[in-house]
Amino acid sequence: MSVPLAYLSIVLIWSTTPLAIQWSTQGAGYALAVFARMLIGVSVAALLMALWRIPLPFHARARRAYLSGGIGLFGAMALTYWGARFVNSGLVSVLFGLSPLIAGGLASVWLGEDALTRPKLAGTLLGAAGLAVIFVHGGSVGGEHAVAGLAALLAAVCVYSASLVSLKRIGDDSPPLATTVGTLAVSLPGFGLMWWLGDGHLPAELPARTGAAIAYLGVFGSVIGFALYYYVIQHMDASKVALITLITPVMALLLGHGLNGEALGPRVWIGTGLILAGLGVYQDLPGRFRLRPAPDTDGARRQP
Repeated sequence: MSVPLAYLSIVLIWSTTPLAIQWSTQGAGYALAVFARMLIGVSVAALLMALWRIPLPFHARARRAYLSGGIGLFGAMALTYWGARFVNSGLVSVLFGLSPLIAGGLASVWLGEDALTRPKLAGTLLGAAGLAVIFVHGGSVGGEHAVAGLAALLAAVCVYSASLVSLKRIGDDSPPLATTVGTLAVSLPGFGLMWWLGDGHLPAELPARTGAAIAYLGVFGSVIGFALYYYVIQHMDASKVALITLITPVMALLLGHGLNGEALGPRVWIGTGLILAGLGVYQDLPGRFRLRPAPDTDGARRQP
């Protein structure tokens, strides 16, 4: 698969995932929707491992990675699916765009990484300002429970970021698809229990759009998107991969507005703009893409 096509596929998958999450809960309930998604995801990933003959490592470091990833996935997705019912779908992508900032702060504490450079501090402050703008005007983005939904999503981002830092700290080198299977397998009982304790019954009739959204998230959102992301980061510069987190929130907002009739007030756009600007500054994208003077090749040829 060509790298540009893989890159474009990731942008499309990540941009459509928030809207698919909302659609998947309409007629099925959020607990059943996320449980069915993870069940499909682990089944597809396990099938691919069998077809490609990829072993499932089970040494101590791999088991720790599966456990840490599974707990983080359960916490992040349970909060996301609960909160996404009360918030415009595009804002789900915007808030998850904060994960590099939060993960950077956690990494500085847990891993001793340098997260106190000027660009990172400035980017974090811009992101916090954008988040404050969205929260202050939260009542206009999803009804009376919007603030609770935003809080749940922010908590989900924190759990997700902590899980990423934990996995980096463990340093497991298992194949990405194996890590996906192990993580999904660990999280699956939690999602099943959440559904069972919630209502525990299957709907008499599942709307076609709901079923399609669940299947899409299970195959593309949980397996293919993950695999393509790892493929892209192996073949592209980190600065170009980082642009994904700047593109997808805007596309998700536009998709939610166009396909789901979600109203977007000016403060939502202002807050989103501040968060995206913060991400760009945090990753020092202006410095990475700044034009540098060409080397003096003529002078080099004149040297003896």
